[in-house]
Amino acid sequence: MLALKYLLMILGAGLFGSAGALVAYDIFLSAQLRRLLRRNTTDETGAEVGALAHRPFQRVRWRLALQLAAAGALAILITESIVVIPDGAAGVRVSQIWGAQPGTLYPGIHIVTPLVDSVAIFDTREQVYSTVASENAKQKGDLLTVQAREGLNIGLAVSVRYRLEPKRLDSIHTNLPQPVGEEVVAPVVATIYRQLAPNYMTREIFATKREELRTKAAEAITSRLASDGIIVREVLLRDLQLPAEYAKGLEGLLLKEQENERLGTEQEIKGKQVKIAELEAEAQKARDVKQAEAQAQVRVLQAKAESDAMQYTLPLKQKQIEQTKLEAQARKESTLQNAEAAAQAKVIDSKAEVERQKNLSDAEANRIRVTAAADAERMKYEASVLKSNPMLIQKIIAERLSDKLQIMMVPMDGKNFFANDVMRSAFSGANSSSSDDGSDDPAPTATASAQRKPPKRP
Repeated sequence: MLALKYLLMILGAGLFGSAGALVAYDIFLSAQLRRLLRRNTTDETGAEVGALAHRPFQRVRWRLALQLAAAGALAILITESIVVIPDGAAGVRVSQIWGAQPGTLYPGIHIVTPLVDSVAIFDTREQVYSTVASENAKQKGDLLTVQAREGLNIGLAVSVRYRLEPKRLDSIHTNLPQPVGEEVVAPVVATIYRQLAPNYMTREIFATKREELRTKAAEAITSRLASDGIIVREVLLRDLQLPAEYAKGLEGLLLKEQENERLGTEQEIKGKQVKIAELEAEAQKARDVKQAEAQAQVRVLQAKAESDAMQYTLPLKQKQIEQTKLEAQARKESTLQNAEAAAQAKVIDSKAEVERQKNLSDAEANRIRVTAAADAERMKYEASVLKSNPMLIQKIIAERLSDKLQIMMVPMDGKNFFANDVMRSAFSGANSSSSDDGSDDPAPTATASAQRKPPKRP
């Protein structure tokens, strides 16, 4: 529908332009003909001009132009009768004859009487009116100052969220000045705060009763604007601006109060600590008493248990004593028996030892007799051997002189022996020396030769 409205508007403007262009074209042609007729020339075109002069002038097409203009006016009237209200807005039908009509036109397309009715559109979304506490180029808003009970000026930064009630737009359009935010909301907010601020001290507004002031102002502003069809959503008190000198004094006072509160808090903490210590001491005392009572009860119970146990312990002790006596008697008897057995064993051992020594003596005497007989027999045999072979003495002596001497026995007759001549020459000197000495020993039957053995290598 909105596209149709714009299309009709373009069409109407085009028709009006076409009608004007048509009239202007016809008038232009008539003017050109009149200008040609007025020329007094004698050139070759004179005949043609005369011919044109005898032709009647073309009329202006007023009828066609009027028809085009009427069509364009109709299209524009149709577009004027179509009203489109956007989202977040509402309208009021205003008649040139009867004034504002009751009822609200909500977002959408509406048909009104062209050239008679018009539509006043209002923004029904939430709007915010804000004030500033001090003049600041960066912040936008009206400066709001109020006086406290002492007469000091306090700057307030206030924000009011409001919206117009759609059902009462006709009353708002008829009775309230426009725009509503600047002409209605701003004076009401400033007036309410200036009426309430003198009821409080500056310090109360700054500290203790700030929320109370905001609550009362919000209630008063809401009720005041509600009567005019303005719904207040929320009233905020963003900031306060105190006079510079008062702010410095208040800051020092607040510091002293904070110090006083801190000292009071510390005193309370100390008192609580003392109380806690007393309670802990009492609790420790109670615990000690309970512990002593418990220990006494334990001792009483132990004594009773020992007393009860003694009734059963004494007979048991007597039985143990009797058992110990019996065990001692048994040990004594076993000891005597063991002593007698040991004595008998020692007697038997001594007899066995004497018998063993006797047997050993007999065995030793027998061994000595057998050894002596063997030695005598051996000596007799050696004497007979030495008597038959005297050279054995020399061999035995040579063997015992050194372990590096090697003894070799050879026959004296030298038969079948390659060293016969050597051996004879070796012992010839010995025989001559023995003959010189005048010994009567018979000639030896064997010759001994000694050779030194080579030393053994490690």
